Amino acid sequence: MNSNNSNKRKGNPRQNCSFLSSASFFYTIPTFLYGRRKGFDEDNMYETVDGFRSKLLGDKLEKLWCNELKNALRTKSVPSLRKVLCRAFGLQMLTFAALLLVVECVIKPAQAVMVGRLVSFYTLDNVNTGVLPYAFGIIFLTFLNTALFHPYIANSQMVGLKAKISCGSLIYRKALKLHYTALCKTSVGQIVNLLSNDAVILIRFSVIVNYVLIAPVQCLVVTYLMYQEVGFSAIVGVLVIVLCTPFYYFLSKGASKYRLKTAMRTDERVRFMAEVISGMQVIKMYAWEKPMENILNSLRKFEMKYITLSSYTKAVYLTLDVLLIPTSLYVTILVYVIHHQLTADNVFSLTVFYTTFHFTMAWSLPQGLCVLGETLISIDRITKFLTSAEIILNDAEKTVANSCAIEIIHGTAKWNTEITLENITFAANPGSLIAVVGQVGCGKSSLINALLKELPLTSGRISVNGSVSYAPQDPWLFGGSVRDNILFGQKVDLLRYKEVIRVCALECDLQLLPFGDNTIVGGRGSSLSGGQKARISLARAVYRQADIYLLDDPLSAVDLRVGEQIFENCIKGFLKGKTVILVTHQRQYLKDCDRVIALESGTILSEINWKEANVFAREQISEVASPTLQFQALDGKTKDAQNKEQISRGSVSKNVYLSYFTLGGGIGFTILTLFLLLLCQVSVSSSSYFLAYWVNAVDLGNETAAGQNLEASSASNQNIYIYSTITLFCIVIASVRAYMFYTLCLKSSNRMHGNMLSSVLRATMRFLNTNSHGRIINRFSQDLETVDTQLPTVCLNALQAFIGIIACIVIIAMVNYWVLLSSFIIGIMLYLLRAFCLVTIRNVKRLEGITRSPVFEHLGSSLQGLATIRAFKGEEILQKEFDQHQDLHSCCHHLFLSTTEAMGALLGYVSGIYVAIVTLTCTLIGNGMLGGNVGLAVTQCLQVATYMQRTIRQSAELENQMTSVERILEYDKIEHEDSLGREAPTLWPSKGEIAFHNVNLAYYLQGPLALRNISFRIMPNEKVGVVGRTGAGKSSIIAALFRLSYLTGKILVDDVDINNLNLREFRSKISIIPQSPVVFSGTLRTNLDPFEEFEDCDLWSALDKVELKEFFSALPLGLDFGIDQGGSNVSVGQRQLICLARIILRKNKILVLDEATASIDLETDKLVQRTIRKVFEDCTIITITHRLDSIMDCDRIMVISAGEVVEFDRPSILLKNNEGHFYKMTQQL
Repeated sequence: MNSNNSNKRKGNPRQNCSFLSSASFFYTIPTFLYGRRKGFDEDNMYETVDGFRSKLLGDKLEKLWCNELKNALRTKSVPSLRKVLCRAFGLQMLTFAALLLVVECVIKPAQAVMVGRLVSFYTLDNVNTGVLPYAFGIIFLTFLNTALFHPYIANSQMVGLKAKISCGSLIYRKALKLHYTALCKTSVGQIVNLLSNDAVILIRFSVIVNYVLIAPVQCLVVTYLMYQEVGFSAIVGVLVIVLCTPFYYFLSKGASKYRLKTAMRTDERVRFMAEVISGMQVIKMYAWEKPMENILNSLRKFEMKYITLSSYTKAVYLTLDVLLIPTSLYVTILVYVIHHQLTADNVFSLTVFYTTFHFTMAWSLPQGLCVLGETLISIDRITKFLTSAEIILNDAEKTVANSCAIEIIHGTAKWNTEITLENITFAANPGSLIAVVGQVGCGKSSLINALLKELPLTSGRISVNGSVSYAPQDPWLFGGSVRDNILFGQKVDLLRYKEVIRVCALECDLQLLPFGDNTIVGGRGSSLSGGQKARISLARAVYRQADIYLLDDPLSAVDLRVGEQIFENCIKGFLKGKTVILVTHQRQYLKDCDRVIALESGTILSEINWKEANVFAREQISEVASPTLQFQALDGKTKDAQNKEQISRGSVSKNVYLSYFTLGGGIGFTILTLFLLLLCQVSVSSSSYFLAYWVNAVDLGNETAAGQNLEASSASNQNIYIYSTITLFCIVIASVRAYMFYTLCLKSSNRMHGNMLSSVLRATMRFLNTNSHGRIINRFSQDLETVDTQLPTVCLNALQAFIGIIACIVIIAMVNYWVLLSSFIIGIMLYLLRAFCLVTIRNVKRLEGITRSPVFEHLGSSLQGLATIRAFKGEEILQKEFDQHQDLHSCCHHLFLSTTEAMGALLGYVSGIYVAIVTLTCTLIGNGMLGGNVGLAVTQCLQVATYMQRTIRQSAELENQMTSVERILEYDKIEHEDSLGREAPTLWPSKGEIAFHNVNLAYYLQGPLALRNISFRIMPNEKVGVVGRTGAGKSSIIAALFRLSYLTGKILVDDVDINNLNLREFRSKISIIPQSPVVFSGTLRTNLDPFEEFEDCDLWSALDKVELKEFFSALPLGLDFGIDQGGSNVSVGQRQLICLARIILRKNKILVLDEATASIDLETDKLVQRTIRKVFEDCTIITITHRLDSIMDCDRIMVISAGEVVEFDRPSILLKNNEGHFYKMTQQL
């Protein structure tokens, strides 16, 4: 729909590259050069690689899933997405596992054997005989390991990325088919979580799962080779690692359990956060920021409970990771020295063996089991969603000659347990215009939904013969241009398009918009007035060529003159000859309808003609605007509402790191934690150094021909005690440092969430209107999930690896100072290489985060407009646009993974050069070196190579993940409302007097004025009606009164300047019933009294006054009746009455009604008006409305035009002025 997504992008260098270029990552060099020179953004990103296109992968997985559903239905079994994913991608994963098998079971064990042979020469007197082949063998295997390992990682990640893309596409396709009951059980936040967390884990799974298969093979190979070296002692050491594996399994199982519970809690928090963002304007006007913050913090507290348990589980795991090599080596040596003399070749070949074994058994296998458990849970969550109930739509829409266009026979339907439509029978002939009227909650919208097949019948039969178009009661617009929203993916018929614009009264509005019909309307049409949104929604319905048009109260949001123009030109004129079902509360149109259906409590009260309809309910008079009113582009909100998300450039600021750590416990706690990390590495390195000292003592003893004494000495209790003490100290420090580090990170992430939440709740409406909801939710879902669960582990690994490099280089220098210069040079090379690569990787990672937001936003927007999408058969169009969004994001993700692995490979080759330098230095100029020192140097340089890669890779990943911290911290700096100010006087306001003095208002700084130098005074207890054409500035009066935007001048309430008062306290003193009633998921009680200030009797009293007590008291839960997301299980009218009950409880002196009865029927309107007159008799009331009859009894009426007050006087006086604006309005009734 949005043409912006269709821009042609440049070809991807990965598309047609050769095998050699792919394996060597040579194809990424132009990417690094371009990224360093210009940088990437959405406009210059590559085209998506063909094999990673969302549509292609989605089609593939959907076909397999449909076959699985058929097989499950045939065999009466449960459909398994696990099987489907295995069929789709399992073979590719196993193919790349062959590379891993060679690396882990051939190259690494062979390298350990080579080290042992090399060191053994230094225990004999033939250093120069045959040593070089082993040295070159170590070097060759180091380079070969890099050449095979990184292509394995890259290609495995690509398979996982394909699985993630295909699952994302399948999830979206399913979302477009969801039945209403499934929608009630599945929130937008939950579905976003499936995309942002559950699908993403498939990438990690594809890399690590092969270790679960490889580990047993490597275990057998390494055990056999170690047995050849040290005999039975090797088996004892291996048993230590093997016996730890079940413990790792239980840790993984526990982590999986906590992962599931965390995901459930995250779903709840993100879902409610999405509701809060959508209803933020109402929250601000109610001054409900604090209770909303409390609810979200409470949800976060429950979430953090399981995140904490999961994190401490990881802390235990990482502690074992540090301890397993020293402990296994300790046990092996302890058993070996009982009957044998310890030698350097034994010790250091064992060290390399255990390092190899450790990476697989203590790191990759447990990680694989953990990720396997988490992935299975995630796949099961996706499966549960994919097996949710679907809506059943009849695609056959052939108009049958001489048949009814619509026919319902004894139709009964219900949304949940309560029957909504009961025994409905009616038929509509082709070309007829039928009006549907009735009170709030009588079933008018349910009837429309039944005709759309959104509400299935539980009994009876329904027939709709012909194509259908639909305009919903609550207009649904997506974040594209006005033209995109009207065309909705259909081909442009310019003549029809212009005619639709005319008959829907949009010509004048398009002239006022800054870019005409190319103006971006913002998410859910946030940049437009309610009337404009309603007319664009109607224009979309009318533009579509259809046989039947279902119009759910489209005229309630426009004034009478515009409404009559639309009714005459559009409904009676343009749609003449079409079948039209018109839901309306405006009785003046009923006389022109062929038939009128009156509904009551879900049944047809009667089918009546116009005269009977006039008896049923007197004609309702609506507000009208003068045709002579001249107005300008008043609302700054009609500008492009969606600011493009900015991409940060350069490295993540040091202040971001500082903020992250200081939020976790301050400078002191951070320094103490870092000191423990250093101390842990010192203890580990001390263990290796002591072993070298020990075997050197043995070698020196052999050379002095004092073998037997020294043999006894080497096995003496003193060496064992020292070695045992070092190992024990290592165990204690490793345990404490992991606990403290995770504690620091958990505190930091929790405080960041609290700060970000508080900041967003205090944000200006300008920020909320110009940043898409998906963009904001992305911070609270994906970014926060990264900070909660991934960042602590990556950060700890990066720090520990960096400290490990320093420790290893220090030890090597103590053994062979010649390598200091090469260490420095290689360090500089690695740093420069990292700096060169990270420019592009950071840029692409940030872009990946930014392009992720439109995917979530598109999903959320689609779920809000499902009925409209399905009525227009727009699923294919929306799916295409989702694929475009996902393709752009996937291209960024693909590029990020490719460049990251390319950097890893380059670092591996440079590290290999370092291994070559150290090994050859020891070999060529090491005639006088002891075997223990040579073994220590070689094993430490191999560890340096590993640590260097891990440090660079982990630091790069750390910086990438720190972009999530950066994005979260950015929201601390957003524009906030000025919440400072003094407290209001006691019992203020006591009179309710309001005075505007030279007030100007704009919706953004330096923007056009929506109110122009207006001044007026409303007296205490005065009832004032405010009228004016759509867009004239009526709602801007409310924005000024509630200080929702930028204003100058003074507004006095009871002679107190509200600009000097505390914003929250001030807003809480004014009540408002908004145009669109907003309720939040929770209970009826929390929606009425979020502060928990009132007794139950007060709540029931308020409900009684709005005539809802009988309805809710009849329900089993009463005040604890659950409200679904968006109030979907109560009607629009009932939502509005709940809003009225809220303000009755508050008992404020000032009440504002903003088109409060525009979308409700006449009887409910009368109930609202009657209640307000009775309860708020002694209050000041400002009523903004389109219904002139509802304000005729006001003390005074204010007419707004072009942001100015053009008339303000008693109705009787205004009606005497034949040239006045108000008089002309009434003449058009």
